[in-house]
Amino acid sequence: MLTNRKSLWWLLGPPVVYLAALPLANRVEPIVLGLPFLMFWLVVATLLSPLFVWLAAKGDPVWAAARRAERAQAGKP
Repeated sequence: MLTNRKSLWWLLGPPVVYLAALPLANRVEPIVLGLPFLMFWLVVATLLSPLFVWLAAKGDPVWAAARRAERAQAGKP
């Protein structure tokens, strides 16, 4: 079932980015856009999370098949 679903590896992106913040970005200086660096890192990670999910869904053949079936059932090409 999980064969040929390599795009699901993209879903590891958000947890890795959040966990990387602890040792790499845990500092107050520099201030970026008025935020401490750790807060800035977490905001960027939050904004990038939907991108990782979209990349995983876009490349997943099971998701694509379900999407095509849903469109066919609704009568849309």
